[in-house]
Amino acid sequence: MSFGFLERLRKTIGFRLTLWYAAIFILSSLALFILAYLFLASSLRQKDHELILSKLKEFEVQYRTGGLKAIRREVKLEQDAGKPNTFFIRLADSANRTIFLNLPDQWADFDLKSLENGAGSRQGWTRLKSKDDENGLEIATTQLANSTILQVGKNTESREDLLENFRGIFFGGIMVIIVLGFSVGQFLTRRALRPIRKLIFTVRTIADTGKVAARMPDIHTGDELDELSGLVNLMLARIETLINGMKETLDNVAHDLRTPMTRLRGMAEMALAGAGPLEACREALADCLEESERVMAMLNTLMDISEAETGTMTLKLEQVNLPELLTSVIELYRYVAEDKRIEVQAAYPLELQLTGDRERLRQTLANLLDNAIKYTPDGGQVAIEVLDQPQQVLIRIKDSGPGIALAEIPRIWDRLYRGDQSRSQRGLGLGLSLVKAIIIAHHGQVEVASQPGTGSVFTVFLPKQLSITSL
Repeated sequence: MSFGFLERLRKTIGFRLTLWYAAIFILSSLALFILAYLFLASSLRQKDHELILSKLKEFEVQYRTGGLKAIRREVKLEQDAGKPNTFFIRLADSANRTIFLNLPDQWADFDLKSLENGAGSRQGWTRLKSKDDENGLEIATTQLANSTILQVGKNTESREDLLENFRGIFFGGIMVIIVLGFSVGQFLTRRALRPIRKLIFTVRTIADTGKVAARMPDIHTGDELDELSGLVNLMLARIETLINGMKETLDNVAHDLRTPMTRLRGMAEMALAGAGPLEACREALADCLEESERVMAMLNTLMDISEAETGTMTLKLEQVNLPELLTSVIELYRYVAEDKRIEVQAAYPLELQLTGDRERLRQTLANLLDNAIKYTPDGGQVAIEVLDQPQQVLIRIKDSGPGIALAEIPRIWDRLYRGDQSRSQRGLGLGLSLVKAIIIAHHGQVEVASQPGTGSVFTVFLPKQLSITSL
């Protein structure tokens, strides 16, 4: 079980992030130590070199003024004054034979014979290792005017001890750094994954309860996770709206189907009673057929709307002559308009081509014209206008009906919604929903402007060119 837990832990994002944060922290600390160590070592080495060169210059000046005696005298004066004997001093003749040597007692581990064998006999720096290879002797060499060799050196023991202590401090605290690295990594991981955990909690709450009312809390950090939280809340709000809309639609469908189904049942029961004449049975069957056709029309329209809204509606694209299509639609409703003494005015060019589904566009225009005539009182007017614009076609249908209340305008596109003015008219409440769905499927737009008592204006915007790839 423990191995299974470790395997699951290894696969979690939190564990991997903690490792990454810890690795970055530890490697950064290591890099910082290396830089500090190199800087300290370079600074100490430079300081030792400056002291050696300064001492070399001092003895060089004294040799020029007083020869070997001056150097012996200077060394003796420093010893009598109680100064620590920290510098190695060697004078050699032109054959590199030692003629003077000042060697501190603690430097007995160095092999000085290599100097007489030629090491460091030229101008520059020489480094001698001690017999145990723990310390070094850095020597600066210069040649004087009479080919005499002057060498001054300094032991690196104090420098190496300081650097060793520095290394000891770091390696002694490496466990602290590792523990601190994992602690900081865990802290940063928790803070970084806090919105993700809240998202998991929100989604799990929705999965457990089946309710989409839960929301991500606002974190207001301004980062990508804050943006993700906002998008998740927006998505949940839209899902809730869709679910509420589906519930409302189902309620409306159930309500609207109840009446025709009740009538169908009543007519069928009346016909089955069989007491009346045959003509009454035929009339009852005709009424049943009419009601069933109405139910089928409602269901088919709902299916069309759903297909259009989900992007699955199949459009048979072709070049459509819009004026010809409008003329056929107006002719279809000419008798209905004449019965109500409604004047239908049309203003559009004789030729105007656009790409679309002819039958779906006919259905859209027929629904809009049917609505305009239906809600225009007797003796009113309906005006149809088409404007040819560079990239799109604008179709405007204006009526002189009672208009639409401002509060109802956003809802007239909803399925099965019927406003106060439309309840007295026969209909399914699906016409405008289907219009909007078809227009959107054609990548167009439909708008309405209306005020009570002044009529309504429906405006359709359709692109002239529509390819299959854009659907």
